Amino acid sequence: MAEEIINRVAKSSLITIDLEAYYPSGNRTILDLKDWLHEGLILKESDFRNTLRHFDWSQFKGHHIALQCSSGAIIPAWAYMLVQTHLFGVASTTIVGTLEQLETMLYTTIIENLDLSFCKDKPVIVKGCSSKPVPQNAYVFLIQKLQSIAKSIMYGEACSSVPLFKNKN
Repeated sequence: MAEEIINRVAKSSLITIDLEAYYPSGNRTILDLKDWLHEGLILKESDFRNTLRHFDWSQFKGHHIALQCSSGAIIPAWAYMLVQTHLFGVASTTIVGTLEQLETMLYTTIIENLDLSFCKDKPVIVKGCSSKPVPQNAYVFLIQKLQSIAKSIMYGEACSSVPLFKNKN
C-alpha cells in the first residue's frame, strides 16, 4: 500500500504575499505636455491656459496619470500644478514622472496602508513572478515593513524560495 502524500507547505504556517493581488485597477496614462507647447518647446502662458480650458478632461476619468514633457522643454512647477487643477475629480492619481514612478507611488501608498499584523512571528514568502508591472521598489518597501514583524522572509515560490531575512530573536 502506498504512503499518503502530505502537503507540508499547506500545513505549515508559511504566509505568501503576492503583490500582484494588490495591483490597483485603472488605466495608466502618460500625459505629455509637449503637445500643448508652442512648437513643442515654449510654454506661452495664455495659450497654455486656453488649451487646458478647452481640453476634454473627461477621457481620463479614473485614470492614473503620469505627467511629463518629452521634448526636453523646461516646464515650470506651476504648469504641472495647473494641469492637476483640471484633473481634480477626474483622474484617480496624478504624478509628474514616468509610468514606473507612477506604479511605485501607487504601491508605496498601498504598502503603507497594508495591515501586515497577520505576519507577526510567521515565516513569509513574497511571491516573485507577476504578469502585472509590479515595480521593484514595491518589493523593497514590503520587505522594509515586514522585517520588524516576520520570523523570516523568503522570495519566490514555496517549492524554490530564496531566503532573504531571518529574525535573530
